[in-house]
Amino acid sequence: MNKIAPWVLFWIAGVSFGQSVRKYSNEFLNIGVDAAAFGMANAVVAQTQDVNSVYWNPAGLVHLEDGQAAAMHASYFANIAQYDYAAFAQPIDTESAWGISVIRFGVDDILNTTQLIDSQGNIDYNRISKFSTADYAFTLSYARKLKIPGFQYGINAKVIRRTIGDFANSWGFGFDLGLQWDRDDWNFGLMVRDITTTYNVWAINEEAFKSIQGAVAGQNQELPESTEITAPKAQFGVSREFDLHNETFLRVSGNLNMQFTKTNDILATDVVSIDPALGAEYNYTDLIFVRAGLGNFQNVTQIDGSRRLGFQPNIGIGFKYKGIQIDYALTDLGDQSAALYSNIFSVKVDFSIFR
Repeated sequence: MNKIAPWVLFWIAGVSFGQSVRKYSNEFLNIGVDAAAFGMANAVVAQTQDVNSVYWNPAGLVHLEDGQAAAMHASYFANIAQYDYAAFAQPIDTESAWGISVIRFGVDDILNTTQLIDSQGNIDYNRISKFSTADYAFTLSYARKLKIPGFQYGINAKVIRRTIGDFANSWGFGFDLGLQWDRDDWNFGLMVRDITTTYNVWAINEEAFKSIQGAVAGQNQELPESTEITAPKAQFGVSREFDLHNETFLRVSGNLNMQFTKTNDILATDVVSIDPALGAEYNYTDLIFVRAGLGNFQNVTQIDGSRRLGFQPNIGIGFKYKGIQIDYALTDLGDQSAALYSNIFSVKVDFSIFR
């Protein structure tokens, strides 16, 4: 891709300025995983019961009967950014389970033109190099049933690695906590991300950073602070499955995605902002799945200063045969929200097919 080095300033600007809690930090962890979930607008916190629970709600891992693996790929911003995810989980015994996952969101082959002009003022294209900027998250999950029937909990311990070429890199660490309650055909779930707040500590290459500033006239010559803190977020979900007979089912679910600050969400106060999401899945004999969802309800400011309601309609389809499931989702159908649409594919394998 053709990007000049000053573009990376926007990434370095993402490094925290001081110890304050920031609205937007480690945002790549809010994108989501699994095309099946995307097809339902990510309204799956209450119903998740497979390997992808390592992301959506680790409490759901206790429903695993055998080992499972999953992978997903998506492209964003006209294929400039690549988003990849892989996970594995398996039961420990009838009461507990564990899982691991890795997420990468990155932009590769960015042209570094800061050294294009030498000290004599000559342009030398051999001085152009390439670099990548990428965010990684490594998660270890544990789930266990509580002694109260229908209740289970899960914990994520996550390590975050963020790199911006040779200019800067960081390490972060945090925890998530998930709860689920199942009763008859109803499922309830609560997921609190970054429950202890998540800290990222940056190491900045001062010489490389100043070379960027020198390439862009008028930029601040001060280095940004080296610590950023991600504030907690919460998701509450409800889901129910309806038996339509003849081995067909309809699942309806909803999420309330909460941030404890004022945002552009449809329900916003100084204390909490709430973005609802709704999803539905039609299941034919556990073989064919058709999904739809609405989410990302935002008050979008227009060029003329007026505001309109933006929302994100998603659709998806899935096929499952002998423990192998392939899912596809098209997000932001009709370009109704400020988000860009994307085609998302994922695969899930249940290891019971090998036994």
